[in-house]
Amino acid sequence: MPYVLDTNILIEAKDAYYTFDVCPGFWDWLIMQNRDGVVYSVPAVNDELQRGNDELSRWAVTHEDDFFRPPDMDTRVALLEVDNKVRHMNYGEHTINEFLRSADYFVVTEAHARKDTVVTREVRSNSRNKLKIPDVCDELGIDCMTTFEMLSAENARFVLDM
Repeated sequence: MPYVLDTNILIEAKDAYYTFDVCPGFWDWLIMQNRDGVVYSVPAVNDELQRGNDELSRWAVTHEDDFFRPPDMDTRVALLEVDNKVRHMNYGEHTINEFLRSADYFVVTEAHARKDTVVTREVRSNSRNKLKIPDVCDELGIDCMTTFEMLSAENARFVLDM
C-alpha cells in the first residue's frame, strides 16, 4: 500500500524520533521505500521544507526529483474533486480557503487520486476553525495513519549494526 507523507511527518522525524545523526536508517528506509514506490510526498511538501535552512531542507533538495512526485493527469482531476468536497464540508469560508492554499490539500488530493494512504501527525478535530487532514480523509474515504502505524504495517526495522 503506497503512502503519501505530510510535511509534519518529516519535520517531526528530524526534530524528535529519527534525527539524522541518531537514526539515519529511517531516512535510508524512506529512500529505499520511495524507490520501490511505497513512500513518497508531493512538491508542495518540498516547498514547505525548503522554508527551513537545515539538514531536512538539504535532504529535501537532494531528493526533490524522486521523493516529491509531481502531479499527473489523475491528480489534476482529483484536485477538483477534493476542492468540491471540501467546499461542501461544514466549515467557514476562511477555514476552507486556508486548507485549499496549504500543502495538506495536495497531500490529500494525491492520496485520493492514487487510492493511497496519508501519513500525518494531525488528528481529527471537532473545531470548526481548523480543517484537519484526517477530517478531509474521512469525507473522501481515504485511509490516514501515523508514522508509527506506517512503519509497523511495513515491518520497518532500524537495527543497530555492531
